[in-house]
Amino acid sequence: MDFAILGAALALTVLGILSIYSSGLTAEGVHVSNEYLKQIVWAVSGLVLLAIVSLVDYQRMKDYSFFIYLFFLAVILYVRFFGHEVNGAKSWIGLFGEFGIQPSEFMKIATILFLAQYLSNSEHLASFRRLLVSFAIILAPVLIIILQSDMGTALVFFPIFLFMAFIAGLDRRYIVFILAAIIGTSALTILPLWEQYILKTPTNFLFILYKAPYVAYMVAAAALILLLSAWGWFSFKKKYYFWIAYAALLVASSLAASAFAHKALKDYQIMRLIVFLDPSIDPRGSGWNILQSITAIGSGGVLGKGFLQGTQSHYRYLPQQSTDFIFSIIAEEWGFIGGFAVFALYYILLRRCSNLLKTAKDSYASYIVAGIMGMIFFHFMINAGMAMGIMPVTGIPLFFLSYGGASLWAIMIAVGLLLGISARRFRT
Repeated sequence: MDFAILGAALALTVLGILSIYSSGLTAEGVHVSNEYLKQIVWAVSGLVLLAIVSLVDYQRMKDYSFFIYLFFLAVILYVRFFGHEVNGAKSWIGLFGEFGIQPSEFMKIATILFLAQYLSNSEHLASFRRLLVSFAIILAPVLIIILQSDMGTALVFFPIFLFMAFIAGLDRRYIVFILAAIIGTSALTILPLWEQYILKTPTNFLFILYKAPYVAYMVAAAALILLLSAWGWFSFKKKYYFWIAYAALLVASSLAASAFAHKALKDYQIMRLIVFLDPSIDPRGSGWNILQSITAIGSGGVLGKGFLQGTQSHYRYLPQQSTDFIFSIIAEEWGFIGGFAVFALYYILLRRCSNLLKTAKDSYASYIVAGIMGMIFFHFMINAGMAMGIMPVTGIPLFFLSYGGASLWAIMIAVGLLLGISARRFRT
């Protein structure tokens, strides 16, 4: 068993409980929240889940992964219509009064297991067919979660897909296309907001990227180029026709997806993107979170102010300080050293996942590890990045550290899978 993975997970969990305890204190030293007690309950029960999952042979899950996937797909669909709304997202199920759980966290694990099963069973099929089916497996939960208005959680499924597709050996052109489409869609979504709200003198051409009917004209033009170049490819087999079609499809997809994003995003989500570009646009509103988080991190210095000595958190300047901005509390109280320790522990997790990919003899196990690796990487990159002001605020928790039972249980189950795979990695 890989004790480095287990040690890093336990260290991060303990640090999270300490930070949540600190987040519940006021400047007068009065506790206004018992979240740390709930987190201890989640952590202890999560360790039980970790032990159970690690002891069960992961191969036994392979035959049941489709049913696990369907079950959680049905649950998140139920939540869409009958769940509780928290922070603008209707993605919660209430449990036992004060407790609530977010099933979409478990949907990530279920999707990893089912996608790993499909990829391991389809290695004899054509790469393009595997890509389409794999993307459909990812897309089903993504669409339901978007309908819940939880854009941040929906985004997590794409790095899971990309990591698993890469390890599965799908054609790199397809993987690069999806990655470029994600980047292009993000840029085309943010660029009009930058022009409208931040640029002093708006340009005379960017309006074609977000105003009707110009977006439709652009998509139609790219589609026409795609059809002509596809005809050229099938008729003459010239390689440059393929790459013209590739680029045209990329442009059309990014434009269409960005147009959909502008219609799907709610006002508060749009403001999050705007203040990511310039928090001073709304310093006492949507920009408050980022500005106070940056202030907390910067004030920590090298060694920090000391445990329970943070001012930004104890004066309640940090919103969602026990969840979205838990890293800000760590950096303020433990300084650069504390922030570096968090980075180091996550590096250990990702490094050991990378080593496990090299030693696992079973492709199904490799795909599971790749999916978990993509999930951990994205959660850490986005959450720590938004605390430092270099990523938009998305509401994605920092695994092990942020308060929340569903996210802690989900990552404990994921660690249990890693430990179980590690213990059986040399099995023939």
